[in-house]
Amino acid sequence: MKVRNSLKSLKSRHRDCRVIRRKGRLLVINKTQRRFKARQG
Repeated sequence: MKVRNSLKSLKSRHRDCRVIRRKGRLLVINKTQRRFKARQG
């Protein structure tokens, strides 16, 4: 999992990437390519 200040560029890495909120954190998850994971902050 990558930790970045901004998730805008990480969202566009793959077409299935989704930005969601969990426990006050912004996450990028991908159901098909699980390696594209990221967390903000």
